[in-house]
Amino acid sequence: MEMVMKHNAKIPLVVIAGPTATGKTEIAVEVAQVLNGEVVSADSMLIYRYMNIGTAKPTMQEMKGIPHHLIDIIDPDEDFSVACYQQFAREAIENIDLIGKIPLLVGGTGFYIDAVLYNYDFSRATVDEELRKSLNQMAEEKGNEAVHNLLQTYDRETAARVHVNDLKRIIRALEIYKQTGTTGALFRNANKQTYRDYEVLFVVLYYDRETLYQRIEARVDKMIGQGLVTEVRGLLDAGYQRNLVAMQGLGYKEIVGFLFNEYPLDEAVQLLKRNTRRFAKRQLTWFRRYSSINWIDMEKYDTINKVAEVMKNLWLNARCQ
Repeated sequence: MEMVMKHNAKIPLVVIAGPTATGKTEIAVEVAQVLNGEVVSADSMLIYRYMNIGTAKPTMQEMKGIPHHLIDIIDPDEDFSVACYQQFAREAIENIDLIGKIPLLVGGTGFYIDAVLYNYDFSRATVDEELRKSLNQMAEEKGNEAVHNLLQTYDRETAARVHVNDLKRIIRALEIYKQTGTTGALFRNANKQTYRDYEVLFVVLYYDRETLYQRIEARVDKMIGQGLVTEVRGLLDAGYQRNLVAMQGLGYKEIVGFLFNEYPLDEAVQLLKRNTRRFAKRQLTWFRRYSSINWIDMEKYDTINKVAEVMKNLWLNARCQ
């Protein structure tokens, strides 16, 4: 029976997500070649220039000529919000569709993916300059821990996710609570309406826990071998302070601690492996919240080509009646 392709005004969008070290970049490039697509990054660390090794940023060789959007767009000391990401990502997706290609939203930052797939209203909690000034003053006088402890009083979930030195996000969470009377999670859920301009195929890549942890450890060892310590030292020498949001990213905060003589390098490496394992677990928890997800067990396939073929068939089935 002949398959009939759907025709509608919605933009077709392939989402390739999953925890760190599952091979999302490699798979995305292969799928983009098969589907004639371009990649839109959904990774909160790939936006930063000069941060390449610790973010596992794809090289030009690894991209294989496939255009990648929202990579290397700001310096490590520049502000960048989820609202900014939402705007940039949707513009990129629309532009890719306009030239007749398939946009692929690829990454492991769940809130970035949410911001594209849902119509979050980021304007509901506006900037409160007086509160920000007060909280910044508290941090200067009593330390970041005092502000973080305040957040823990009102929003334990966000406090558990946000590092004590990530003052910007701590203050934003308290700002949301003061203005809306809800925690960050409740605030997002209250604003969560599906963005109806997309026809979405959502795929999550995964390995069993033991295999994933082995891949994470191998990936960290590779980063150290590629010169992660030199990269982080170069960022510090360039004037990027350790309390920046960018420098609190995985692979950077652990090496910064070593460079500040807080612990030896082997301990920094073990910390990075442990923190990455914990991060991967949180990513999986986030993606399990979605409905209509296609889970791909990477251990069932011995080549990238076979995974790409599975995704191609999923795509064709989704697009045909």
